[in-house]
Amino acid sequence: MDREKMLSFILDSYPYPIVFVDCEHVIRYLNKRAEYHYYQERGYRDLIGKSLFECHQNPKSVEMIKSTVEKLKNHANEVFLHVNYRNERVNIVPVRDEKGDMIGYFERFEMNMHK
Repeated sequence: MDREKMLSFILDSYPYPIVFVDCEHVIRYLNKRAEYHYYQERGYRDLIGKSLFECHQNPKSVEMIKSTVEKLKNHANEVFLHVNYRNERVNIVPVRDEKGDMIGYFERFEMNMHK
């Protein structure tokens, strides 16, 4: 099995959406859960290659994402954004190359266990 296929299977086994976005905010990857969430539940189509801001059109959300990504570019670690309507904690996680340069980021979801 090639490495790319294996990594895709690993990401597809994660029970929450994973949306990988490059540094220009272009969506490059959706795991199966993200495809279901955005395509079936929210009615979007063909998001790969499109701007993340086609999904996040609220100016407040756009500004929050852009400012968070700037923090990540300056070597910040994962940043907590908010708790969504499903009681999931939403974080943005940087993805870095072997030199430590940020090549993109993804949204990470987890159940909110905090009160």
